[in-house]
Amino acid sequence: MQQFLSVSELRSALLPSLGMGVLRVEEAVWRSMVGSWAQQQRARHLATQTIQTRVALIERFQAFTEKYPWQWQASDLDEFTDSYRQGGRGRSTIRAVHGGIRGFCDYLTSPDYDWVEICERQFGETPSQVCLPWNTAAHVQEYEGNPRRRALTFDEVQQLFDYADERVEAVARSGRKGALGALRDAQMFKTAYAFGLRRAELRGLDLADMHYNSRVPKWGRYAALHVRFAKASRGSNPRRRTVLLVPEMAWWIEGMSQWVEEARDRFGSRDLAAMWVTERNTRVSAKYVDARFVALREGAGLDPALTLHCLRHSYVTHLIEYGYADKFVQEQVGHLHASTTSIYTSVSGDFKNRVLAEALARFRQMEAEL
Repeated sequence: MQQFLSVSELRSALLPSLGMGVLRVEEAVWRSMVGSWAQQQRARHLATQTIQTRVALIERFQAFTEKYPWQWQASDLDEFTDSYRQGGRGRSTIRAVHGGIRGFCDYLTSPDYDWVEICERQFGETPSQVCLPWNTAAHVQEYEGNPRRRALTFDEVQQLFDYADERVEAVARSGRKGALGALRDAQMFKTAYAFGLRRAELRGLDLADMHYNSRVPKWGRYAALHVRFAKASRGSNPRRRTVLLVPEMAWWIEGMSQWVEEARDRFGSRDLAAMWVTERNTRVSAKYVDARFVALREGAGLDPALTLHCLRHSYVTHLIEYGYADKFVQEQVGHLHASTTSIYTSVSGDFKNRVLAEALARFRQMEAEL
């Protein structure tokens, strides 16, 4: 970002009584607006990437309109939005654009800051809110993602993990390097499914995050995972939670113990805390995790629309089908609201038929007792 004057510096520079002036006053005020807005967001402890993305959006809007914020009108937003639609952007993207511009305009028009006064005195015009209820995209549904992304069926999960295991054996038999990496990949994605983890939660795991559960001592240190990089909100630090291993996922322990106790240290990573390490003695990157999932998905012959996050959807769905209470599932995956958990759930036809059959059986029993 270019250098800018703070609001107090800008005020002083624009005071004629001081005998000072600013060359290209419009550009100086514009840069001060953007820079001060970024400062305000840093004060809220928002992520650097979030701030940079929002600033880049505002700069694109200004370049598109060829106007400064005190000249913006609602019609400018209409034209900008239309350019996104013609570019094939979806509703969620356009809504994010509107949210960013709305936030900037809220900042400029807030009585807690001096931008309205400065612009009125200097230009005879004032900034206004151009994002209005009738020209912005509303959030009309709880889930607006790609409808092709869904929970995997039990057979698809088995198909994916069978292929991952076969790849480990195939590489080992060939005598080529990569067997340890294949084992790591297989166990990494099994962990994502067995605990319903997001990508950042998965790659952020350390060895120290494995925990005991006194209710199932036979599982040892593999009975729970302490998740420390859960999704943050409103500028907060990542949330934390402990996810318990459920009995239906106990098959995960054998492979995980093999990775932790036999394979991991062969990467020469004894001094590295990370659970998933690379040949270069580093933690796996988010880009690598995505690429490896795509490779395994394609090798297993699964739907190209399925992503790593679909394993999390699968976890929620399958726990519901196993009969776990909604509140337990919500806490396992770290959702703040039950409604979020519900949109992850897509129970199978077999499950629905079983529930219906049980209900009919209860009804017939009631009839027989009458």
